[in-house]
Amino acid sequence: MKIFPAIDLLGGKAVRLVGGRREEATVFHDRPWELVAELADAGAERIHVVDLDGAFAGAQHHHDLVHKILEASPVPVQVGGGIRSLSAAEAVLAAGARFVVLGTAAVKEPGMVHTLCHAHPGRIVIAVDARDGVVTVEGWVESAGLTALELGRRAEAWGAHALLYTDVARDGTHAGPNVAATAALAAGVGIDVYASGGVSSLDDLRALAAAGLPAVIVGRALYDRRFTLAEAIAAGRGA
Repeated sequence: MKIFPAIDLLGGKAVRLVGGRREEATVFHDRPWELVAELADAGAERIHVVDLDGAFAGAQHHHDLVHKILEASPVPVQVGGGIRSLSAAEAVLAAGARFVVLGTAAVKEPGMVHTLCHAHPGRIVIAVDARDGVVTVEGWVESAGLTALELGRRAEAWGAHALLYTDVARDGTHAGPNVAATAALAAGVGIDVYASGGVSSLDDLRALAAAGLPAVIVGRALYDRRFTLAEAIAAGRGA
């Protein structure tokens, strides 16, 4: 299982939220672009970047900062947050992102996302952000009225590269990942499902790896120094 470190952008800084609530943001780095080399040197094979301001506002906010991160990164980067149009997604890919992560757009603009999946095969990741099994959108504040499995199967039919499943109630809380729900989604679709939300220990990573998941997003636990990236990578391999 691969470990993808997260860099979440809010107010121009790298932060982590608790349960997706921006009023509970903790700043971890004032110069986010400096993190990518550190993470790559520590063994990261891919970095997960989210424009939180964009996710809340419904349109990309940190264009320049994201570009700076892309230019600085020696490893592939996947970018999400506020990407709601065909042109916005293609601009991020053109800027150097290897993957684009789409959440709200997958619910509200399915035709556009379907088009993107076909135009850019192997590069579109669909974020399945759920609370109690129901998908949330618009920065995790609005219910989409469909289940994680329903959205996952739609994304698979569109030709999406992978799903990114986040239990939003656990994100940034150190409460432990929802292994059962993530594994259930993976069992219900035929594409990769990445885990996200709540990882707090190496045992959490071992549990996700044992469930057969191919990758996990890790943020707060790394920045809180609960473990190092090297230790996380070893745990993902079952060590």
